[in-house]
Amino acid sequence: MIANVWNTVWPILAAILFFGIIIMSHELGHFTFARIFKVKVNEFSIGMGPAIFKKRRGDTDYSLRLLPIGGYCAMEGEEEDSSDEGAFNNKPCWQRAIIIIAGATVNIICGIIIMAIILGTSDLIGTPQIVKFADNAASEQGGLRVGDKIVAIGSDRIYTEYDLSFYMMRDKDAVMDFLVERNGEKEWVKSVNFDTTENDGRTTVIYDFAIVGVEPTVGHVAKYAFLDSFSIARIVWTSLFDIVTLNFDMNDLSGPIGTVDIIADTTSEAVSTMDFSRLLTIMALIAINIGVFNLIPFPALDGGRFLLIIFEGATGKKIPANVEAAINNVGFMLLMALMVVVTVNDISKFF
Repeated sequence: MIANVWNTVWPILAAILFFGIIIMSHELGHFTFARIFKVKVNEFSIGMGPAIFKKRRGDTDYSLRLLPIGGYCAMEGEEEDSSDEGAFNNKPCWQRAIIIIAGATVNIICGIIIMAIILGTSDLIGTPQIVKFADNAASEQGGLRVGDKIVAIGSDRIYTEYDLSFYMMRDKDAVMDFLVERNGEKEWVKSVNFDTTENDGRTTVIYDFAIVGVEPTVGHVAKYAFLDSFSIARIVWTSLFDIVTLNFDMNDLSGPIGTVDIIADTTSEAVSTMDFSRLLTIMALIAINIGVFNLIPFPALDGGRFLLIIFEGATGKKIPANVEAAINNVGFMLLMALMVVVTVNDISKFF
């Protein structure tokens, strides 16, 4: 009985730990550059909600909070003007801008490093070039050929296998136009049909060809670590655009509970099979996702704060800290409302 409970609980605890590490790396980015530019940090926190651990060192409180869904690096003069020499509001625009984008930048760098580890330890690295087809493949009958390097699907450029999978799965009617490189020349293969399958009420395109893999040399690992990370970042932006334009299914949305559930399942599978590649891939996806999401120019996010600093630098008009805080609070409430929606959606998937 105890063993069964433990086998259920430990992957969840591991998932929360992994998620916390990603959040901590983000906040450490802010914290590190705040220290470099001698900004006074009042509190460095991992998690949100009530504090379960707090310790003061120097002029900074370090805390661990109950809910592993975020964190913060609270700097003097960040939410209201301060006369303190080390206050955030008294630092030059360029220093404040670097501090603000440092968190997202660290997340993206961590994602690239994890991706390099995945690729460097893999047998082959996937590329968007067709090496063979399944028997009676609809796409081969539609005009695709072995050796075709897929350059674009419709108006979407294809750089990596991530792009290929995402834009094929995103297609609604399973009929696509491919720009391919064939025998050294580019040509369009129009209206390629794919077979589909139904899964939980959703129509999914059947991926009916295999792609070329290249050896994980240092050059290939470096190249595809950056390309794959760029592809993931672009997919995040595309997915966010789909949300804004209401071109999405609620089942596609996941919040902290859904994310932890996915990581927990993958962690358990990785330990049982001793294959950690899928777990590392999910960690890279989440790290890059958090980094890119935070760069969105929306109030309360790093991108929104960065935009206000750029506005100040360009116009010479300093926005009062309390006004900026009010703008960010509105954005924060809207984000929390979205968080509630996706959390309820996550919970509903268990029933």
